[in-house]
Amino acid sequence: MPHKFFGIFTDNRRIYTKNLVPGMSVYGEKLVRQGKDEFREWDVTKSKLAAALAKGISQIGIKPGQSVLYLGASYGTTPSHVSDLVGNGGIIIALDFAPRVVRDLVMLCEQRQNMIPVMADAHLPQMYYHMVPAVDVVYQDVAQRDQAEIFLKNCALFLKSGGFGILCVKARSIDVSKNPREVFRNVREKLEKEMIIVDYRELDPYEKDHCIFVCKKK
Repeated sequence: MPHKFFGIFTDNRRIYTKNLVPGMSVYGEKLVRQGKDEFREWDVTKSKLAAALAKGISQIGIKPGQSVLYLGASYGTTPSHVSDLVGNGGIIIALDFAPRVVRDLVMLCEQRQNMIPVMADAHLPQMYYHMVPAVDVVYQDVAQRDQAEIFLKNCALFLKSGGFGILCVKARSIDVSKNPREVFRNVREKLEKEMIIVDYRELDPYEKDHCIFVCKKK
């Protein structure tokens, strides 16, 4: 049955997205046929966005036809589900800096025509400024000490007014000596100076010492 967010489905135990490329699994996820449609199980232990959905997040800001700048795309697990959500009318600019990762990401993007791979460092948006248009959503999953600063810099440059920003925070990458909730509070204070925080969820038990912020550009 449909989930409360467009493009997401649930059987009250697991969540799914409708497969944009029927027959193709991305990370070994289960494929389920129902009538003429095929759905991909969205593993809450392998995707922070899926974990946020399982924790009852109230908004994700991702809709069909939208443009998304995805920072820290890695091998494409979560980006592939976002690709399902935005559909053929949308576009995912999937950015990562690791050559080995981007090689696999390129192969995924060859299968999914709404995904474009970019090898670049999210710290240096001026280096890919010429390749990225204004987008509806900035999604970031980058395990760096200055996660919040990277996110805000990219939102300032690329996110449309009123657009949504989704920031996955890994507390141990910011300060291993502090309690994760103290780290999350510090990140919130930085975000609130420039963004409107729409929702926030800690991701335990699916992702230990992680949280996710959903923000809106003022």
